[in-house]
Amino acid sequence: MESAAEVIRDGKAVLGIEFGSTRIKAVLVDGKCKPIASGSHEWENRLEHGYWTYSLEDIWAGLQDAYKNLKEDVREKYQQPLKRLGALGFSGMMHGYMAFDAEGKLLVPFRTWRNTTTGEAAAALTKAFDFNIPQRWSIAHLYQAMLNGEDHVGQITYLTTLAGYIHWKMTGEKVLGVGEASGMFPIDSQTVDYDEKRVEIFDDLIETRGYPWKLRQILPKVRKAGEKAGVLTEEGAKLLDPTGELEAGIPLCPPEGDAGTGMTATNSVREGTGNVSAGTSVFAMVVLKEALKAVHEELDLVTTPSGEAVAMVHCNNCTSDLNAWVGLFKEIAENLGISVDRNELYGMLYRKALEGKKDCGGMVSYNYVSGEPVTGMMEGRPLFMRMPDTKLNLADFMRTHLYGSLAALKVGLDILLKEEQVTVDKIYGHGGLFKTPLVGQKILAAAMNAPVTVMKTAGEGGPWGMAVLASYMLKNRGEGLADYLDQQVFADETGETVEPDPEDVRGFDAYMEVYKKGLQVEAAAVESLLF
Repeated sequence: MESAAEVIRDGKAVLGIEFGSTRIKAVLVDGKCKPIASGSHEWENRLEHGYWTYSLEDIWAGLQDAYKNLKEDVREKYQQPLKRLGALGFSGMMHGYMAFDAEGKLLVPFRTWRNTTTGEAAAALTKAFDFNIPQRWSIAHLYQAMLNGEDHVGQITYLTTLAGYIHWKMTGEKVLGVGEASGMFPIDSQTVDYDEKRVEIFDDLIETRGYPWKLRQILPKVRKAGEKAGVLTEEGAKLLDPTGELEAGIPLCPPEGDAGTGMTATNSVREGTGNVSAGTSVFAMVVLKEALKAVHEELDLVTTPSGEAVAMVHCNNCTSDLNAWVGLFKEIAENLGISVDRNELYGMLYRKALEGKKDCGGMVSYNYVSGEPVTGMMEGRPLFMRMPDTKLNLADFMRTHLYGSLAALKVGLDILLKEEQVTVDKIYGHGGLFKTPLVGQKILAAAMNAPVTVMKTAGEGGPWGMAVLASYMLKNRGEGLADYLDQQVFADETGETVEPDPEDVRGFDAYMEVYKKGLQVEAAAVESLLF
């Protein structure tokens, strides 16, 4: 404790802050990247005028509250004020669309990754680039705004993501880490920059529209992990800490997305490693040993924070519908006069799922709170179905919803692992799905038919990964990120590994046969079920 207090007092602690979908979290680490304090703020996106969004007021109030709670944690644990930091880094939910004019005014409300409104643009760009462009990518949002004839496009002078926006306001620097930049526009891993050939294709594609800018003029500059990306300005310090206690001049690392921080937090940036992040959304990432043979709409090509090519399966929905059911069970208990701790309830229900039938016994769940591009659903309709002769019981019901949380992911993973025959040496899991020991691991191991490891640090997640990237910038002496993580951060961390159970694998495959057939019902619900 005294050592951590000294690190804080001497201004050597490193801070990572991540804007997740439901929580903004700040994690402070010492010189060995060990977490020593944290603070957070809960928030939720809103569906406004057809778009999932967060307001600028939400963003800044949430950031300041998370930081204030971190300061209180530091003072309570170490009796120290938080005045100086060794380094700082920001990350955010991946990609989306934040467009600004010459005065720095946000032209339209922030359009998040969750929106499925860019199907026409994503399809057209995928064809033009011969490269899959997912709907959530910034370039898809930009082109869709053009196709929609939105007036604001001609006024854009800067286009960035949430992480890039926060970094810009903290430092004045219009930069982005390469991992996050790879969700704005395709990256060339050889140059670790935007793919110049495809930049030219895009500029040619929109030339007749008469906009006063070229694509590179409005995109952030790309930076690799380990590079410096500016310092905290006086204005930035006051935005983060309105009390004025935090000093300016702190060096910042390149801002990243939650995909890049997830790879960092699970030590899966080396070729042949992979990770699955499972929370509000779910995504699997595998660092490729060689290029894919074909373009697949279900597979995104992004990069690690240091620029290596990564195949990604991203699904908009994971635990939100499952969480809603747990909330219903809690409400039932409370109406019976029973006080139930939410974490204990989750643990009991998750463990109960392991008692269920391996194929869920005739039940199927679609967790689509929002649209799901991997399975072609443009809007969400959470749906649970069972056969008339199915016995409705808690164990099968919970197993169904755990399977349903990963089913869309498995559609993409089967393409990556079976069709493309990509090999994975190690898979790491992190996120809320893995908080109950072993359960989420067993379900994911069944989905992937591969061993799944969860480390002790997995609970710290993306903000800790961001703090690690900021620490790497401070200590970078030419050592690669993968080596730094192996030798400096994870040298003593082994984690707990769960091997796939062959019966679980067969059961999940059987469930998927029903799931795929039932997608017709889900599609009909999207088309017909309106309130």
